[in-house]
Amino acid sequence: MTRPADDDVTLGRGLQPGDHHYRAFIDFPDRYDIGAAMQFSLLTTLGLREDHSLLDIGCGSLRAGRLFIVYLRPGRYFGLEPERWLVEEGIRRELGEEILAVKRPTFSYDRDFTLSAFGRQFDFLLAHSVFSHSAPRQVRRCLAEARAVMTPTAIFIATYWRGRESYTGEGWVYPGRVRYTAGDMAALAREQGLVCQTLDWAHPSGQTWIAITHPAHRNQVRPVTNRCQMVAIKRWLRHPGIVTLGLARRVYRRLRTGRTPAESR
Repeated sequence: MTRPADDDVTLGRGLQPGDHHYRAFIDFPDRYDIGAAMQFSLLTTLGLREDHSLLDIGCGSLRAGRLFIVYLRPGRYFGLEPERWLVEEGIRRELGEEILAVKRPTFSYDRDFTLSAFGRQFDFLLAHSVFSHSAPRQVRRCLAEARAVMTPTAIFIATYWRGRESYTGEGWVYPGRVRYTAGDMAALAREQGLVCQTLDWAHPSGQTWIAITHPAHRNQVRPVTNRCQMVAIKRWLRHPGIVTLGLARRVYRRLRTGRTPAESR
């Protein structure tokens, strides 16, 4: 099924990640919708329900937030984002101002991962495509703050680019990416008294999903997989724009070689 082209300019299609458009700034605009769906599906599969509280770290232009805000009960969605204009554009273009009075989301525009700024604990935390650009000191800061605001049974879901060597720089890298070994990512979590498990959840760009919990509650992370979505994803990958970007082959290979849930080592 082809898509109408009349919305291409409005939705930023054809722009590159980092371009000044509320959808393009955070990723390829063609992945905006499917990226939101996969985040929402993963958290609800892991047990997120409407009365839980969710902290969306790096919420951007509310790609996934537009789904979570509507789904969660009023006052249960919290977003942390250093680029305030992204949140404002997401509200204006995707949600509408009226929903703020109904759902009462809360936002903080902090640049130093101050998760404690909200003054409360959370049942679920999400950091999609955040560690994939973060320096080790930033990952440590985020995890230290996360431990302080996680309820005893909280689940913190994050993604990162897995590699043979870990990034050792000091700064945020964007729109480029950084990589960490599975062992180093798990070690960063252990430094804060947390444990890290790899999830069998395919990502459109090939990032690795992990679940971070307090050690006593690691077994509450149920086995999950999104292989039932492979047919739909493969159809999406055949879109000419995606193929020309050279992403289809990498993502398809990632789907075929997905791992079963296991603790990162």
